[in-house]
Amino acid sequence: MKILLVGEYSRLHNSLKEGLLLLGHDVVLVSTGDYFKQFPADILFTRNFEQGFLKKIKVILYRFFKNDITSKNIRSQFFKYAEKLKGYDVVQLINESPLGISPKHELEIIQFLKKHNKKLFLLSCGVDYMVLQFLLSYHSKYHILQGLKEGKVNKENYEFALKYQSSDFKDLHKKIQSLLHGIIASDLDYHIPLQGNPKYIGLIPNPINTDKIEPIPFQKSDTTIIFLGINRNNYHTKGIEYFEEALNILQKKYEGRISVIISENIPYEEYISLYNKAHIVLDQVLSWDQGYNALEAMAKGKVVFTGAE
Repeated sequence: MKILLVGEYSRLHNSLKEGLLLLGHDVVLVSTGDYFKQFPADILFTRNFEQGFLKKIKVILYRFFKNDITSKNIRSQFFKYAEKLKGYDVVQLINESPLGISPKHELEIIQFLKKHNKKLFLLSCGVDYMVLQFLLSYHSKYHILQGLKEGKVNKENYEFALKYQSSDFKDLHKKIQSLLHGIIASDLDYHIPLQGNPKYIGLIPNPINTDKIEPIPFQKSDTTIIFLGINRNNYHTKGIEYFEEALNILQKKYEGRISVIISENIPYEEYISLYNKAHIVLDQVLSWDQGYNALEAMAKGKVVFTGAE
């Protein structure tokens, strides 16, 4: 089959592509690299106007004219490759907003993909309109919006998730639902909110390329190395504050016996080089299932703290 994968989170689509190629399929991956993580793609769209003086111009244009020049630019990049994005048996979107641009441009791109390819599927592996609606009405001992619902964390800290409440994203959701052949969840955090959705096909666990990920032999040491990778955009949804509090306790109690490595908003390759050195990897607290990075770390033989309902 010819398969087009659109968007990237946590290297998921890159890993899926590797597995599909091994099975003999023809696969193309298009994405923006997932912001600072800089994941590779066959067709990589660049986020322009995101730094320095150009970003200031972008902010002014958006504030006064609601004109998102980064979104328009990515849309233009996409349609330059229009002929290469036709004729696929299957197209899979990694989110209802797979390229992280404005809803109107996402919809234009997704409608194009639907028109010029055979089947369109949505992979639910991150927050979208459906997941957000479920979490806002769901009463649980914990979940990713816990800090917001308890009034402990300001609403602004959840902007990346709460944007799906807006009328534009709600409209995008409704129109995409009508185009889809089916929805797939990658773990329990997305399987549970999709119960009862007529387009929901079921859960297919995250693809981890264990041929490419080799276990790192444990090196006996007087110092235990603990790694914590921080993404400021999802700091509160991951429950990073709990890890930071725990690390403060450990550093006082086991001074000289543990070494802590903390990274923040760095490219994936740098992130991996740091966590390869660790014995223990701290992934996330407020999840019901194991995160993608946690699965890769376990494949390398790390001790991992993550969701495990």
